Amino acid sequence: MNVVGEGATPITEVAAAVLLRGDPATPEFLLAQRPVGKVYAGYWEFPGGKVEAGETTRAALVRELQEELGVTVDQAWPWVCCEFTYPHARVRLRFFRVTSWHGEIAPIEHSGFVWSKVGAAASVAPILPANGPILRALALPPVYALSHAEERGVEAELTRLAHALSSGLRLIQVRDKTLPRAQRRHFAHMVVTLARGFAGACVLVNDDPELARTVSADGLHLSSRRLWEIDRRPDFDRVAASCHTPADLARAVELGLDFVVLGPVLPTASHPEARAMGWEQFSRLLEHSPLPVYALGGLQPNMLDTARRHGGHGIALMRGWR
Repeated sequence: MNVVGEGATPITEVAAAVLLRGDPATPEFLLAQRPVGKVYAGYWEFPGGKVEAGETTRAALVRELQEELGVTVDQAWPWVCCEFTYPHARVRLRFFRVTSWHGEIAPIEHSGFVWSKVGAAASVAPILPANGPILRALALPPVYALSHAEERGVEAELTRLAHALSSGLRLIQVRDKTLPRAQRRHFAHMVVTLARGFAGACVLVNDDPELARTVSADGLHLSSRRLWEIDRRPDFDRVAASCHTPADLARAVELGLDFVVLGPVLPTASHPEARAMGWEQFSRLLEHSPLPVYALGGLQPNMLDTARRHGGHGIALMRGWR
């Protein structure tokens, strides 16, 4: 289905599938190779194709996977949506994470396919340009833990983090902005030291680039206020932000951030005055987001699948991550 955007170039709507198998903590994803005779022949891509007139994007996904790979989708969660301009076309790719299907995968309309581990370097090349950034986004863990040493105490929070890391937690934000500066620096240093003992663990510091560099954190998490105060992406490997409005989300995209948290989705004890948006508004706000979005606010660990059904990458938790 072609639609006309703000410019004169028509946009081709495309449904793309990230098929995932194996251990949910360290899954594998499928890439397929474009056959001889097609544009970008020999390049590797996530399978999928154009949305036809009268189709929903999900219906197109189901049809394309049946035609291209011979499988029938059982479960598919909407994920990120990005636009890309090729020399021959401008496309809007709506990615779905497909976690269950039946039938035997076969390269019916591809030259071959390969399974690769999420977070590892791609095992094939070249990868279709529009699909490259998706590999980095896909490597983000499903749970983003926000520290709460202000309430629990530094030592108790470090104990909680050690246990959670041992149980698979891999993405942490050092928040605790009201701790005395020296105490916060000590706490951040200890969190980074703990995380270094676990492969793939990533620590971001909330709103303090100097502290993040001092403790050698992996990245920086921007408040929604700081998001509007800067004019370029901070120089860290990972940069995230807190968002509450469509304008915040657009700003995060403009700055080229890696992911965002969006909320509050449900009423939350930490911000009782904030109006909860609910799951339907959450889903509408991120429908065309090219960034992975974590749901935030009043959530529990058992709500991960709910967040994913509504287009979220995962959930961000302050109290419930252990």
